[in-house]
Amino acid sequence: MHIPPKYSRYIKIAGIVFATLIVLFLIGAVIAYSKREAILKTVVEKATLKAKRDYNLNLSIRDPHFEGLSTIAFSDIAVVPENRDSLLHMDDLHVKVKLMPLMLGEIKLAGIRLRSGKLSLVKRDSLRNYDFIFKRKKDSSATRSKVNYSDLANNLLNQLLYKIPDDMDLKNFELNIIRDTSVLSFDVPSAVIDDGALRSTILVNKNESVWHLDGNVEPSDQKLDFKLYAEGKKVELPLIERKLGLKVNFDTVYTQLKSTRKSGDEFHIYGSWAITNLLINHPKVAANDIIVPSGSIDADLLVGENYIAIDSSSVIHLKNIEINPFLKFTLSPAKIYEMKIHTPELDAQQVFDSFPVGLFESLEGIRVAGKLQYNLDFYLDSRQPDSVRFSSSLNPSGFRILKWGKTNLQKINSTFVYTPYEYGKPMRDITIGPENPNYTPIDAISPNLRNAVLTAEDPSFFSHRGFVEKSIKRSIATNFKEKAFKRGGSTISMQLVKNVFLNRQKTLARKIEEMLIVWLIENNHVSTKRRMFEVYLNLIEWGRNVYGIGEASRYYFDKSPMDLTVGESIFLANIVPRPKSSLYFFQPDGSLRTSLRGYFKLIGNLMASRGLVPRDTNAYGFYSVRLKESLRRQVAPVDSTVADSLFDEDGGNNGLFQDILPDRKPDTIHIDELTRLKALQDDTTMSRSERRKLRRELRRKEREMQRNKDD
Repeated sequence: MHIPPKYSRYIKIAGIVFATLIVLFLIGAVIAYSKREAILKTVVEKATLKAKRDYNLNLSIRDPHFEGLSTIAFSDIAVVPENRDSLLHMDDLHVKVKLMPLMLGEIKLAGIRLRSGKLSLVKRDSLRNYDFIFKRKKDSSATRSKVNYSDLANNLLNQLLYKIPDDMDLKNFELNIIRDTSVLSFDVPSAVIDDGALRSTILVNKNESVWHLDGNVEPSDQKLDFKLYAEGKKVELPLIERKLGLKVNFDTVYTQLKSTRKSGDEFHIYGSWAITNLLINHPKVAANDIIVPSGSIDADLLVGENYIAIDSSSVIHLKNIEINPFLKFTLSPAKIYEMKIHTPELDAQQVFDSFPVGLFESLEGIRVAGKLQYNLDFYLDSRQPDSVRFSSSLNPSGFRILKWGKTNLQKINSTFVYTPYEYGKPMRDITIGPENPNYTPIDAISPNLRNAVLTAEDPSFFSHRGFVEKSIKRSIATNFKEKAFKRGGSTISMQLVKNVFLNRQKTLARKIEEMLIVWLIENNHVSTKRRMFEVYLNLIEWGRNVYGIGEASRYYFDKSPMDLTVGESIFLANIVPRPKSSLYFFQPDGSLRTSLRGYFKLIGNLMASRGLVPRDTNAYGFYSVRLKESLRRQVAPVDSTVADSLFDEDGGNNGLFQDILPDRKPDTIHIDELTRLKALQDDTTMSRSERRKLRRELRRKEREMQRNKDD
């Protein structure tokens, strides 16, 4: 091919420049090679000084030297924090780096050979030999630069992959985790990476258990695929159990990093994670072991400039069902929490079969037919928690129940025995049916009592299908602002299910099971609303060892439920959430304390606005309520002696606005009233004028509570 003369000249110049660069590089390489030992010695000295100056670590390395072109050998490496237990010791370490990346300023490991090493993480009382990890350098700049989480994640993952060698030969490495007198040890007699194949054996607590780590690692291609399993038994994590009280074990866990990609401001990590026979046990999760036979997720993890997310293209697999989740956590400028879950139409039986073993005991063995489809949409901006978005729907198609599981939910339609518990101990057996002389059919209960309870606890009970979405949103917002469970969202349906079918343990599993049973009862017409309300009124607690409206009306007022006045009914409705505080509201002469008068007016006005009672300017019977004489001697003056009766952990039926409460001090009775009033805002039937009155009463209660706090 003929090249024009002018281009030929340029090619020659380029060739001369390239040849010159090669010569200069070779000269530099020869000089660097000849001085590499001196350079290495200088680097080690600087590292030793930096460890001492910045982290108060005593670092010592004997005879660091080069072996061959790119391998560095170290002997007797020791890291000892000042006045602490020894942290690290290695007898012999050989590290081989890749030359081309090194020339570009990147350190990528080509190989590691280690003989005899020991890492000890020690905590004795409050002293730790790894405190330096948490030490922050002083920021010399006035303001810190904004963190770009996408770039940070990309860099961290690359640094991690760079540190995985192509070849590794590790012998006799030991990791000890020491907390005072307890020791957890991991001995690695051998760990090998040979042409990407990873094989490792880990002895836990001196052969108490044998773990294996097997798989393939290709860090240059950004691919990892390995599994962790135990020999002849489960992998157990006692350190997590000691630290968090969370018992976790499993047969095998699989991890696969498929690829990564930087797209604009987003860093994508594509991977899969799977686990078999996962066992979880924690008192806040469930009362017993929960077992997940198999589960996995194919995830597209997104890291943006200010957020972390799991994309909706990700798929969760539980047995034979698939779920598409979307999770997003925005970190700045304010924290925002987002969650969406969508499933296609799923075989209903496969859905119930996919529940982890031990999670929903009462439903184990249930047989169903038809299809189910679920949607969840949740959004919470920490700057505007009251604007929380929440919707949840389980949509049936041809769904029907063929056979009940461990618990027959139809038992509420006929006579059954109810056993209330306190502090985990049964109180007594109560027959819910005509055989019990205190049982009262709904038509024999005063309309005043029925209407007062509905108005205070669940105004839309006869129209909703088990849940009030608006109340749940208010509950989420309140609990988020208070950083504690101050308010629940339980309807009468949920209270009934909790009392009849479930234990009183406050666990996440129990709450989810409660909601699922409510859905089954309400959406499959297992029982009528009228029957549910009748059972509810006949079994809820109304005072210390007082259960059912028949017992309650005679206990407080020595009369039958049909004869209850408006005032007596509003009082009884008031104590439903915290029945053990009932006697607190009375004066020693049997009259009510004046702090309850505003509540009477509010509930009475709401009842009157619906035509349930006549309008009354005299606080709807507040002044006529009188505790029966034989009980008045139990009424204590206003002081701390009533504390025990007010806030028992197991007390209460926990209504629409108050389901899970923390321990509280005696003077928080006003908070109870305030919470009750705030809950009434969920009533969608309330008129504009009623809402104005409610807001005024709320402000009055808040001022009263502040005055008591100041006093």
